[in-house]
Amino acid sequence: MKLNYFALCLTIVCLPACTWVETTKEGSEVMLVKPFNVKDCLKLGTTSATTTYKVGIITREDETVTEELITLAKNRAAELGGDSIVATGPAVEGKMSFDIYQCAE
Repeated sequence: MKLNYFALCLTIVCLPACTWVETTKEGSEVMLVKPFNVKDCLKLGTTSATTTYKVGIITREDETVTEELITLAKNRAAELGGDSIVATGPAVEGKMSFDIYQCAE
């Protein structure tokens, strides 16, 4: 019985660090850049990414949540033909917005 309790506790402790979002092949080619890097680029649009920031009463690590949001934005940018994204603000409760750009010709 103690082994089951230990396994449950270990799962609860490790769960907030889990990443559920996979980068697509195309998304892996999209770069997260600063605004000054896209001054000569074509803006294709914007996207908002949302992911789970809380599992039950446990809040996931900010770094993991932000990483997932960036991955989602990169995947979306690739779908729209973009090669660069710029965060328009910080991650708040599992949500973040990005501008999508095409810089390469």
